[in-house]
Amino acid sequence: MIVATAPFIAGHRVVETKGQAFGLVVRSRGLTGNIVAGLRSLAGGEIHEYTQLLEDTRRQALDRLVNNATLMGANAVISMRFDSSEMASYMTEIVAYGTAVVVEPDAGAPQTLE
Repeated sequence: MIVATAPFIAGHRVVETKGQAFGLVVRSRGLTGNIVAGLRSLAGGEIHEYTQLLEDTRRQALDRLVNNATLMGANAVISMRFDSSEMASYMTEIVAYGTAVVVEPDAGAPQTLE
C-alpha cells in the first residue's frame, strides 16, 4: 500500500477513486504514566512518556487507515493527513485519513528507481 501526503504519486496515475478512508485511535496513559509525566513536566523539556504514546498511536492509526483502504479495494492512499484532539483532558484521539484510490504505473511519467 502506497500512502502519500501529496495528492498524487510520482510515476503513477489514479484509475479509480474508492473514497475517504480513515484510521482512528483513542488512547490514555495509565495513572502511573500520568504521574511520572506530570513530575517530568515540572522540570521542563520533552516528556518521553507522552512522545512515545503519540508515536505509537500515530502508527496504529496509520495501520488502521491502510486496513480500511485495503478493505475498500484500494492500493494507495493520497492526501493523507493526521489530526488529533484531546478528550476529557486525559485521552488523546488520533485519526489518520486520506483518499483511498487505485493507482497504476504511468508509462508516460518518469519512473523512480527502487
